Amino acid sequence: MDKTIKKRVEESITFLENNRDRLIIDGDTHITHVSNMEKEVKEKYMSTDDYFHGRPISAEDLLREMEMAEVDMSLIWQNPAATVYPGDHAGNFTNLYKANRYIHDSWLKYPDKFIPAGWTDPKALGMNKALVLVDICVNNFGFPIIKMNPAQNKYPIDSEMVFEVLDHIISLGAIPAFHFGSDTPYTPAGGLEKIARKINPYPLIAVHMGGGGAGYREAEKQYLETREMGLNNPNIKFILSAKRDIHIESDLIRYQLAGEPFNRNLCCASDAPYSRQTWNYGGFRWMFRSLKEGKNHTDKRIRINPGLFDDKAVQNFMGRNFAEIVILGYQRILNSS
Repeated sequence: MDKTIKKRVEESITFLENNRDRLIIDGDTHITHVSNMEKEVKEKYMSTDDYFHGRPISAEDLLREMEMAEVDMSLIWQNPAATVYPGDHAGNFTNLYKANRYIHDSWLKYPDKFIPAGWTDPKALGMNKALVLVDICVNNFGFPIIKMNPAQNKYPIDSEMVFEVLDHIISLGAIPAFHFGSDTPYTPAGGLEKIARKINPYPLIAVHMGGGGAGYREAEKQYLETREMGLNNPNIKFILSAKRDIHIESDLIRYQLAGEPFNRNLCCASDAPYSRQTWNYGGFRWMFRSLKEGKNHTDKRIRINPGLFDDKAVQNFMGRNFAEIVILGYQRILNSS
């Protein structure tokens, strides 16, 4: 690892350790070098003010939203909707590299606002280039977390190529992350559990906790399976984004009742720009207020457990839990370099 990047990683660890008891952290946001987007992407996503589902946002756009939402830091990774794959391994690698590079540059520019995370794709890049990109993201860019998206890129989460990339991520000390939703058949609960058990006790991040873009009926089974799976596999860290609010609340209650380590495995997030950070964090704050007050709550588990969601518990979910995951990732990539 380059000395300059190593120093920046060390500074990030110190900042998070000193401030984890106060930071509000969004564990899932996507940013794009908007001015450098390819023509067809600009025409699709930026030509009208009425379109906003996944409409690309820059680092500076996100900073403005964070100020409105009173969010202190955001994990940032690339926006797959804005990264065009030309169709060959070399071209796909080049464009995904550029997207990851923008994450790196944005972190260097705003180190106390952003937590950088990488993205690789064994299907679109081919195995060799997917592994090379992991090397770059960890050793050159200093990313503590590397993500794959089997749903979007259409490969099973427990396929052999995933395990090969997974082993490489872990060998470099980074924490593997997956889009884990009920929006496609590529990310079933059983597939994630297979990974978690194989790498146990090494941590694993599952973004959306079974959510994603599925309809309510289709998602219900995966929501319930995932909640139980996490209670049987304490190395899985869940990011609560792109999921129905009533299920997020039930996840929080169940895991807080379960105690440690399970109540340290849930982290709030927005999935911006696929959802508004202001809307999500306004919702999280009022959800926690209702859980703290408790006596008139519709869930009897809250009524009979007064004080279950004290200030410390709320801060854990709103920032500290995620800060500690990132600190662990940073420490491991330093130790492996």
